[in-house]
This record gives sequence, C-alpha cells and structure tokens, in this order.
Amino acid sequence: MWEDPIIEEIRQTREAHCRQFNYDLKAIYQDLKAQEKKSKRQFVSYTPKKISLV
Repeated sequence: MWEDPIIEEIRQTREAHCRQFNYDLKAIYQDLKAQEKKSKRQFVSYTPKKISLV
C-alpha cells in the first residue's frame, strides 16, 4: 500500500506532542489553547447547529 510522506510526518509530530504530555488529553488541550493565544491568527468559533428530529 502506498504511504504519503506528508501524512506520516504529521502522524509522527502528533505522536511526539502527545508523548510530551504523557497522553493527558487535558494537558494537550491546554497546550494547544496556549499556542492559539500566542499566535497572531484569528480563530473563529461557530455556534452548533440544532438538528431537527422530525
């Protein structure tokens, strides 16, 4: 099966980041939020769409 080197690099980077926080999801989330605050990019959040079950 063909493997994409870019995807493999992304997976390795993600694995290293998770390992850095001992796979603690709360710590990983807090780190990502801190990185967002440090960046000069604007992040947008959308309100969830309500699903009609009719």
